Amino acid sequence: MRGLSIGAAALALGLLLGAPAAHAQAEFSIGGGVGIPLGDFDDAAKLGWQGTAAVSFAPQNAPIGFQIDGSYAQYSDDSPLDIKSQFIYGTANAVYRFATAQDSRFHPYIIGGAGVYNLKPTGDDVIGDPGSETKFGINAGAGFDVKAGGAGLFVEGRFHNIFTEGSNTTFIPINVGIRLGGS
Repeated sequence: MRGLSIGAAALALGLLLGAPAAHAQAEFSIGGGVGIPLGDFDDAAKLGWQGTAAVSFAPQNAPIGFQIDGSYAQYSDDSPLDIKSQFIYGTANAVYRFATAQDSRFHPYIIGGAGVYNLKPTGDDVIGDPGSETKFGINAGAGFDVKAGGAGLFVEGRFHNIFTEGSNTTFIPINVGIRLGGS
């Protein structure tokens, strides 16, 4: 799995360096939404929330771009105790934008890459100082932009798999937000 993470990061870096800076469009995004815990994590956590900020680079007239994002997420424990799972993470991703009609404002895409995730339990009922742990993970998902000039809205869902001890920690954030820049 580590080789997959390194390979995804190398691919994303290659895409970024291979795009001539003068012909790349930059977009800035900010959004938030709901986080859905999956698998064993779903057994211990309730629906959560998250916020995200990102910067994207897309070469003109090319379907593949690069996005770096940072996110904060929080999930409440599925018990009466005041315990929350806090995630702070950053990912580097390749983004493939599907071809659409030139006058279309609707632009679907798929996204995927690797990231670094910091996990920490918080809340009044956490016993002692359990500290935090930092792990690697991967993510993949899909979304769409609705453009209006240099701004627009986006809706996106991604599957995240964090390589934690025992079973992996998995969740799907569904975000809605705005993008500024690009065309």
